[in-house]
Amino acid sequence: MPSMRTLPGWWLLCALLSGPAAAAPPTAPTIPGAGSVAPEVQLCLQHLKPSERDRAAKALGPLESVPLYRVQLEVEPKERRVWGKVQVQLVARGPKPLTELYLRLTPNTRSRQVTLSGAKLNGKAVALELGPEPTLQRIAVEPPVAPGGTVSLEVALKGTVPRAAPGAESLMGAGGLLGGGGKSGADDHGAFSATADVVSLVGVVPQVPPVDDQGQPWAGPQGMGDLALYEPAHVLATLTVPSGWAAHATGTPLGEVPERDGRVRYSFAAAAVRDFPVLVTRGYQSATSTVNGVTVESHFAAQDAATGKRVLKYASQALTEFEKRLGPLPYTHFRVVQAPLSGGAGGMEFPGLVTVGTSLYRAKQDPLKMLAGMPGMEAFQELLDAQGAGMLAQVGAQVGESLERTLEFTVAHEVAHQYFAGLVGSDPIHDPVVDESLAQYAALLYMEWAHGPEAAESLRNEALVMPYQFFRLSGGRDGRADRPTGDFDGGELEYGALVYGKAPLLHHASRKLVGDSAFFKALRAYVDTYRFKWACKACFTQELAKASPANAKALGQLRTRWWEEAHGDEDLGAADLQGLMEAMGGGLGDVKLDAQTQQLLEQLLPQLMGQ
Repeated sequence: MPSMRTLPGWWLLCALLSGPAAAAPPTAPTIPGAGSVAPEVQLCLQHLKPSERDRAAKALGPLESVPLYRVQLEVEPKERRVWGKVQVQLVARGPKPLTELYLRLTPNTRSRQVTLSGAKLNGKAVALELGPEPTLQRIAVEPPVAPGGTVSLEVALKGTVPRAAPGAESLMGAGGLLGGGGKSGADDHGAFSATADVVSLVGVVPQVPPVDDQGQPWAGPQGMGDLALYEPAHVLATLTVPSGWAAHATGTPLGEVPERDGRVRYSFAAAAVRDFPVLVTRGYQSATSTVNGVTVESHFAAQDAATGKRVLKYASQALTEFEKRLGPLPYTHFRVVQAPLSGGAGGMEFPGLVTVGTSLYRAKQDPLKMLAGMPGMEAFQELLDAQGAGMLAQVGAQVGESLERTLEFTVAHEVAHQYFAGLVGSDPIHDPVVDESLAQYAALLYMEWAHGPEAAESLRNEALVMPYQFFRLSGGRDGRADRPTGDFDGGELEYGALVYGKAPLLHHASRKLVGDSAFFKALRAYVDTYRFKWACKACFTQELAKASPANAKALGQLRTRWWEEAHGDEDLGAADLQGLMEAMGGGLGDVKLDAQTQQLLEQLLPQLMGQ
């Protein structure tokens, strides 16, 4: 580990972000409507559309009082090392003096591969204590800071990034998209991992978690679902990487500065974001488009260029549709980055940046090859061969088409997360059903708007109903969808079936009840009302009731039925295997499964689903 580089003053560091190494420090740009806002905040506000700055201030208060993170990281991909410093400056809020602070560092859940040290509070050395969870560090604030006062906390960090699980880039590797039946403990789906060409540093920046009414931090990652979500904050970051590597993060890019040692320093400024992901890649290409003032970027491995360009098209189309119906995305830049995700994740969402799994980029090329190694797949392939010549090719083509629809649907789902819970905040650990169900249903709406009602109905069956029915056929039990991520004892398969499959269909049932006019009026009102704020579990139902008062009681009953009770078989149907094959758009073509074949497949199904 080389010695920590000496940092200039934070203000000078930020002033240098966008200029060449030998140039004089530029002054921060003047942001219309920013008034006397400090230069650092002005740099961050470049990330917000001009029309969104007043709306952000209305929701958050003076934008200069929003927490400000100053991040300096250096990455050595070959050795999988990361080190640097992070400083957070925030205003004490609430009726009582601030007596303690917490920092959450999500990669700490993995054998403490990232450590914090050298903590300073308002310039004075302080101790870091283990918090109530392994991912939390506690800092006593002495003397306490009165409400309205400012506190500054600085820490140094260093860590080793774990190697990505073997086969993470395939559908089946590391519990890929079609596996992962068991609960994985502290799994982060490869969010903090390294391959030969990608270093994903999601969660490596320690952040202050939201707290409850008693001042206790919200629960952190439970080994399933999302990792965390935070209060909106500004971020100024520099990310130094070796030549030939590129850094990707949320925010407006402020420049790339060559260092004397041959490395390159990338700089970003972000405003009012609830998280700050960082990825470092080698050999990636990019494609760019513009949607209503938003620069949309797609970053992808060179061998996946064709798919990467389609991902850009899907992301741009989805953002166009969502801006029409949900309101404008507040940010000037939005990025989609290919990443080797694992553990059943097709994508991961963060404000201003999302990742999509490499497995989906490559699945269509040879879909049946991507399934090789799946438990029971060999017997299934023999079964297809026995059905007649050409059956394997026919099924392969149909699977490929299905996986392409899955890619488009996944991209739309991640874009929808920019609204739920990126813009409209909700607790992704305690209440995952809130943002996941809305993102999933919004992706379904995108398919309807972009491809028509028939395509949307097909995707409703394929992406929402079928996962639930597969779960039931493989021996899973229906249950309450509205529960914390840590309460899904049936693992990823149960979580996916209930939170991604059954729960979003509450919104479909609500739409049928109140009609399109009231439903879309309520959806837009929900986004407008809770923009940059935290929404409650019942807030969308409340907006629906305002738009359709006569149905208020029935809407509440629907939410209870779909989220709190177990009526999945009644509402979605407990299909047999033949029915599922037909629902997949043909499955085995004109071949009907005889009783013996169907029995064999039903016996194989638990293995195919990773049970």
